[in-house]
Amino acid sequence: MKGRRIPYSKTELAWVRDNCTLPVAELHQAFCERFKRDDVSASNLNALRKRNGWKTGRTGQFQKGQVSWNKGKPMPYNANSAKTQFKKGQKPHNTNYLGHERVSKDGYVEVSIDETNPHTGYERRYVLKHRHEWEKVNGPIPDGHALKCMDGDKTNCDPSNWELISRALLPKLTRKRRFESLPNELKPTALAVTKLEHKAQELMK
Repeated sequence: MKGRRIPYSKTELAWVRDNCTLPVAELHQAFCERFKRDDVSASNLNALRKRNGWKTGRTGQFQKGQVSWNKGKPMPYNANSAKTQFKKGQKPHNTNYLGHERVSKDGYVEVSIDETNPHTGYERRYVLKHRHEWEKVNGPIPDGHALKCMDGDKTNCDPSNWELISRALLPKLTRKRRFESLPNELKPTALAVTKLEHKAQELMK
């Protein structure tokens, strides 16, 4: 009965200890047959092993080199599970195809293009869309230069919305004029003034 301590003789305890590595179902059957006990369940014997710290020798993990019992066996057919199984050639609904777009944590649009990823070797990689579109029209961005968004909308990837500037201007636009907070109609003027000031400083050096 539940809550009642089950008595075991010293002989029974010694037998369980010596055979504790058996699977619990086999241990229970052998124990009941040997000692003619019908008041002990498999869970009782399992609890007995745990209380006494008698280890089974099993961790429940695959060991290195161990082969799964069902290796090479076909999965049994089940009509219900078959409904949700992938068919040959089928791809998951969230597969990111060529041209797939996403928005980065910094708010820039990234697009999947047909170029090998140098880090993973995958056949496609993500690049900044505004840069990709700008270079289609104007060619590669020179070293030491960057693209500056003119209307403040980083998701507007039209090449006309991005101005090529020297990276040396970036801190000046942020620190002196707070470029991002200016009205869109004043941004070209502010950028032109900053370029002139930067050029003048370079000539004075």
